[in-house]
Amino acid sequence: MDQDMVLLAKVRLLGANRRVVRGTEGLWAYRLLTRVEPEVYGSKLAYVLVEQSGSPLVRDLPERRLALLDEAVEVAEALDPANPYREKVLRRALAARARLGK
Repeated sequence: MDQDMVLLAKVRLLGANRRVVRGTEGLWAYRLLTRVEPEVYGSKLAYVLVEQSGSPLVRDLPERRLALLDEAVEVAEALDPANPYREKVLRRALAARARLGK
Protein backbone atom coordinates (compact mmCIF):
# COMPACT_ATOMS: atom_id res chain seq x y z
CA MET A 1 0.00 0.00 0.00
CA ASP A 2 1.32 3.41 -0.94
CA GLN A 3 1.83 5.22 2.38
CA ASP A 4 1.60 8.63 0.68
CA MET A 5 -1.90 7.79 -0.54
CA VAL A 6 -2.88 6.56 2.92
CA LEU A 7 -1.61 9.78 4.45
CA LEU A 8 -3.39 11.87 1.80
CA ALA A 9 -6.68 10.06 2.48
CA LYS A 10 -6.35 10.64 6.22
CA VAL A 11 -5.51 14.31 5.71
CA ARG A 12 -8.55 14.79 3.46
CA LEU A 13 -10.82 13.16 6.02
CA LEU A 14 -9.41 15.27 8.82
CA GLY A 15 -9.60 18.39 6.66
CA ALA A 16 -13.27 17.81 6.02
CA ASN A 17 -13.90 18.16 9.76
CA ARG A 18 -16.96 15.89 9.59
CA ARG A 19 -17.78 12.65 11.32
CA VAL A 20 -18.45 10.92 7.99
CA VAL A 21 -17.22 12.32 4.70
CA ARG A 22 -19.81 11.67 2.02
CA GLY A 23 -19.75 11.62 -1.76
CA THR A 24 -16.97 10.56 -4.05
CA GLU A 25 -14.29 12.04 -1.77
CA GLY A 26 -15.42 9.92 1.16
CA LEU A 27 -15.87 6.87 -1.02
CA TRP A 28 -12.31 7.16 -2.33
CA ALA A 29 -10.79 7.73 1.12
CA TYR A 30 -12.76 5.02 2.92
CA ARG A 31 -12.13 2.43 0.19
CA LEU A 32 -8.42 3.07 0.43
CA LEU A 33 -8.25 3.20 4.22
CA THR A 34 -10.47 0.14 4.70
CA ARG A 35 -7.80 -1.92 2.96
CA VAL A 36 -5.31 -0.76 5.60
CA GLU A 37 -7.51 -0.57 8.72
CA PRO A 38 -10.80 -2.38 8.01
CA GLU A 39 -12.14 -2.25 11.58
CA VAL A 40 -11.61 1.50 11.78
CA TYR A 41 -12.93 2.57 8.37
CA GLY A 42 -15.10 -0.34 7.15
CA SER A 43 -18.32 0.78 8.81
CA LYS A 44 -17.95 4.27 7.33
CA LEU A 45 -17.25 2.79 3.91
CA ALA A 46 -20.39 0.64 4.11
CA TYR A 47 -22.41 3.68 5.21
CA VAL A 48 -21.15 5.83 2.33
CA LEU A 49 -21.66 3.01 -0.21
CA VAL A 50 -25.32 2.72 0.77
CA GLU A 51 -25.70 6.47 0.60
CA GLN A 52 -24.06 6.63 -2.84
CA SER A 53 -26.38 3.90 -4.14
CA GLY A 54 -29.21 6.40 -3.85
CA SER A 55 -27.41 9.33 -5.41
CA PRO A 56 -28.75 10.96 -8.59
CA LEU A 57 -25.62 9.79 -10.44
CA VAL A 58 -26.67 6.13 -10.22
CA ARG A 59 -30.41 6.40 -9.63
CA ASP A 60 -31.18 5.13 -13.15
CA LEU A 61 -28.40 2.54 -13.21
CA PRO A 62 -29.71 -0.49 -11.30
CA GLU A 63 -26.61 -2.59 -11.99
CA ARG A 64 -24.34 0.10 -10.55
CA ARG A 65 -26.61 0.60 -7.55
CA LEU A 66 -26.61 -3.14 -6.89
CA ALA A 67 -22.80 -3.26 -7.18
CA LEU A 68 -22.48 -0.49 -4.57
CA LEU A 69 -24.90 -2.27 -2.24
CA ASP A 70 -23.20 -5.63 -2.71
CA GLU A 71 -19.90 -3.99 -1.83
CA ALA A 72 -21.51 -2.42 1.26
CA VAL A 73 -22.83 -5.81 2.42
CA GLU A 74 -19.45 -7.45 1.78
CA VAL A 75 -17.59 -4.76 3.74
CA ALA A 76 -20.07 -4.88 6.63
CA GLU A 77 -19.99 -8.69 6.82
CA ALA A 78 -16.17 -8.61 6.93
CA LEU A 79 -16.19 -6.50 10.08
CA ASP A 80 -15.46 -8.30 13.31
CA PRO A 81 -18.70 -9.32 15.07
CA ALA A 82 -17.44 -7.38 18.11
CA ASN A 83 -17.33 -4.16 16.07
CA PRO A 84 -20.04 -1.94 17.59
CA TYR A 85 -21.13 -0.62 14.18
CA ARG A 86 -21.20 -3.94 12.28
CA GLU A 87 -24.84 -4.86 12.85
CA LYS A 88 -26.15 -1.37 12.16
CA VAL A 89 -24.35 -0.92 8.82
CA LEU A 90 -25.03 -4.51 7.78
CA ARG A 91 -28.77 -4.11 8.46
CA ARG A 92 -28.78 -0.82 6.56
CA ALA A 93 -26.98 -2.32 3.56
CA LEU A 94 -29.20 -5.41 3.45
CA ALA A 95 -32.36 -3.29 3.73
CA ALA A 96 -31.23 -1.02 0.89
CA ARG A 97 -30.44 -4.04 -1.26
CA ALA A 98 -33.85 -5.56 -0.48
CA ARG A 99 -35.56 -2.29 -1.48
CA LEU A 100 -33.75 -2.51 -4.80
CA GLY A 101 -35.41 -5.88 -5.26
CA LYS A 102 -32.32 -8.08 -5.20
